[in-house]
Amino acid sequence: MDHRLLEIVVCPVCHAPLTFNKQQQELICKIDALAYPVRDGIPVLLENEARQLSASELAL
Repeated sequence: MDHRLLEIVVCPVCHAPLTFNKQQQELICKIDALAYPVRDGIPVLLENEARQLSASELAL
């Protein structure tokens, strides 16, 4: 994931900055507790494609 892209990409739901989970290949929104997949290096920033994060995942 390009670090310059991370500086401008935001959550499509709340517009908060996202963090990248390299191991899971996901962009994380801690405010909405959503994880957006990154497929072939391209973020899929669609709410219906995101998965809900558990409380334990948010604590990381």
